[in-house]
Amino acid sequence: MGPWDGPGHETGAVTPPVFQTSLFTKPSFRTFVQQQAAEHDEYVYSRGTNPTVAFLEQRLALLEGGEAAKCFGSGMGAISAVLAGLLGSGDHVLFVNNVYGPTLELAERLGAFGIEHTVLTEDTGPDAVEAHIRPDTALIYLESPGTMRMKVLDLPAITAVARRRGVRTAIDNTWATPLFQKPLALGADLAIHSLTKYIGGHSDVVGGAVVGTRPLIREIFYNGHQLFGSVMSATEASMVLRGLRTLPVRMEEHRRNAERVIDYLATRPEAAVVHHPYAEHGPDAEITARQFSGFSGLLSFELAEATFERVARFIDALSLFRTGVSWGGYESLVTSPLRPDNEAQLRAKGVPPGTVRLSVGLEGADRQIADLEAAFTTL
Repeated sequence: MGPWDGPGHETGAVTPPVFQTSLFTKPSFRTFVQQQAAEHDEYVYSRGTNPTVAFLEQRLALLEGGEAAKCFGSGMGAISAVLAGLLGSGDHVLFVNNVYGPTLELAERLGAFGIEHTVLTEDTGPDAVEAHIRPDTALIYLESPGTMRMKVLDLPAITAVARRRGVRTAIDNTWATPLFQKPLALGADLAIHSLTKYIGGHSDVVGGAVVGTRPLIREIFYNGHQLFGSVMSATEASMVLRGLRTLPVRMEEHRRNAERVIDYLATRPEAAVVHHPYAEHGPDAEITARQFSGFSGLLSFELAEATFERVARFIDALSLFRTGVSWGGYESLVTSPLRPDNEAQLRAKGVPPGTVRLSVGLEGADRQIADLEAAFTTL
């Protein structure tokens, strides 16, 4: 990750100090005025910039291959800043793939301010994307792999369409992390991360980030970060930096465990279909091979003959996989989008009702498979 090279680096500290301060005083009023006018680059008030947070932003930009980054108090803080910071009344957003639910809830809310949106979940190829671009489309928002179904998009083809039509693109790259997929190198304008997941990696910090060109990050800083106040604290930044240091080692273990779990699920008749790029043998396999250098541990499968009672019985029979939201930490987790009364809504979104999502943690594939085996025997 590189040595700490910010204020106080001459002390030889191997980790960045936590600048737990709300403000930074200046030697003169003239200096204060000058730096306040360039607060995206200067330390004035920690709602804007902070040395510990800035160090994390520099490292994330380097890892993602972008010019600059901005960190937020949550992944939704980052997403909100992108949508509200770059869009205005009369603009249209095209969401491509199964997108994180709260992101679409935010899009619905933005409708009250004159920002319209369309969701494209089935035919997500470049021709379909271009066919859904409107004269007022200002942003194409992508997620790949997509939520729940883990469907992969052809990013170079889609971003090429967007550039030709003069439309910006943003992608939620949380699943792959910058280690396994480089959306900016594939043509995207912005890469968004929930730092809560794999990058933080310990289920003890909430955060988000956006990476892109300096002009775009500056626009998001003033229109979406400063005004909305979804601030990452210095303490949170130091915890994410800790996670960032072990990210390559952890992701390799997540990948190994997940691949063994997927191979096991392929032997179970109760798991009708497994959704994960590693399990892809259809037309998306070539795209997967080109775009990913590795795989994370988040996957889903369709439980055969699914009812709410059957899904609940399976989940409740698990003991190592604990029921909960989020993913990307040490512990294995399980959840499902199915509720007693939402089967029709799921089908309308293209999500099979029997979908069970697994976050394969770091406890070891033997233990994870044994837990799944015991749960399957209860069905």
